[in-house]
Amino acid sequence: MPEIKAMKYADTSRLQTMTHSVPTKIVDVWAARIAQVDRIGHAFLRYGLVVAIGWIAAMKVTEYEAKGIQPLIAHSPFLSWGYSVWSVHHFTMIIGAIEVTIATLIALRHWLPKASAVGSLGAVLMFLTTLSFIITTPGWEPSLGGFPALSGDVGEFLIKDLVLLGAALWTFADSLRALSSAPTSLREPFNQGD
Repeated sequence: MPEIKAMKYADTSRLQTMTHSVPTKIVDVWAARIAQVDRIGHAFLRYGLVVAIGWIAAMKVTEYEAKGIQPLIAHSPFLSWGYSVWSVHHFTMIIGAIEVTIATLIALRHWLPKASAVGSLGAVLMFLTTLSFIITTPGWEPSLGGFPALSGDVGEFLIKDLVLLGAALWTFADSLRALSSAPTSLREPFNQGD
C-alpha cells in the first residue's frame, strides 16, 4: 500500500503544478480589470457626490427650491432658527453657498487632501442633518398605514441621502488616507511659514 500513497501524492503535485500556470494569467487579467473598475468606481463616487451636492446647491438660488425645502427647514430643530434671522430665500441661498463650498472642497482631493477631508466631513454632517428631516418633518404616508411607508414628498426625496452619506464617509476616509501618504508640504499647506 505505500506505493499507492506515493503515486497519489505524485499525481496530486503534478496536477497542482499544471493547473497553477494557466489560472495565474487569468487571475492577473481579472485583477487588473477589477482594479480598473475600482478606480473608475472611486472617481464616480467622489465626483458624482461633487456633482450631486453642487447641482442641488446651485438650485438653492431659485425661489422654487427655497419654497420646496421650507417645510423641511421649518420642522428641523437644527435649522429652523435660520428663518428667525433671514428670509426663507436668503437662508436657502446661505445653505446653497455652504453646499457649493463643501462640493468644491471634496473635489480638491488630488491637490489638497486636507481640504477634501474637511469638505467630506461637512458633507457627512449635511447628510446627517437632511436625514433627520425624515424624523422631524411629517413624511410617513398615512394612506399606507404610516411608518415605515415613506411619502413621496419628504421620505422618498430624502432616503437617497443614506447612499450620499455613505459616499461622503468614503470620501472622508479616502482623503485622510491620501493625507497620511502625502508629502509633508501637502499635508500642512496652511502651516507654511511657521
